[in-house]
Amino acid sequence: MLKLDKVNTYYGESHVLFDISLEVNQGEIVALVGRNGVGKTTTMMTIMGLVKPASGSIVFKGQEIAGKTPHQIAMAGLGFVPEERWIFPNLTVHQNLLMGIKPGHMKKEVVDGWTLERAYDNFPRLAERRNQKGGVLSGGEMQMLTIVRTLMGNPDLILIDEPTEGLAPIIVERVNEVIHQINRTGTTVLLVEQKLNVCLGLAQRLYVLSKGDIKWTGTPAELESRQDIRKEYLEV
Repeated sequence: MLKLDKVNTYYGESHVLFDISLEVNQGEIVALVGRNGVGKTTTMMTIMGLVKPASGSIVFKGQEIAGKTPHQIAMAGLGFVPEERWIFPNLTVHQNLLMGIKPGHMKKEVVDGWTLERAYDNFPRLAERRNQKGGVLSGGEMQMLTIVRTLMGNPDLILIDEPTEGLAPIIVERVNEVIHQINRTGTTVLLVEQKLNVCLGLAQRLYVLSKGDIKWTGTPAELESRQDIRKEYLEV
């Protein structure tokens, strides 16, 4: 579904991503893991067109998207949940969800996709809060709202950046359930997450990044058996 081949990204003259190559197959949850500042978020932003790659290929559903605008990439079927959450604090939960519907799709009948009714059925907490402004929600509720608002655009693949950052352990469990739930309903997930235990419980495959370079890839079971990889690239 998504394939990066030798992608290089710069911030000004600073080389941040070095020949990044990875694949995400339809129906998977794939995680990018690594210490802070190794290029995980930059990889997501490069895929989404928020940062343009200097070289390399990014193919999504058979089409080259490297160099396209974020709007074009979103319309192709990619959704992005940023670490900052970026909700509209002065809009209600309901209004925030409406903002996630793609232009021209407001009145279209959605078959096997995400609608307001489906969102509220699957996430009753948001239904309870539908008339409250986004700015008064808890951190966990804001994260849930951000993820579900992105789903309202019915992406084929959703990029989720650090969904549990700053959340209490009990809320982390709920966010994990949300990610599992959206994957079970047919949405492929590429996840960036600092907490290794979260990734091991969610992902089918993982890529380990260090200094803008992919050092290892494998399954959670394989990573658990590789103490050398964890010690060199993941442990603080």
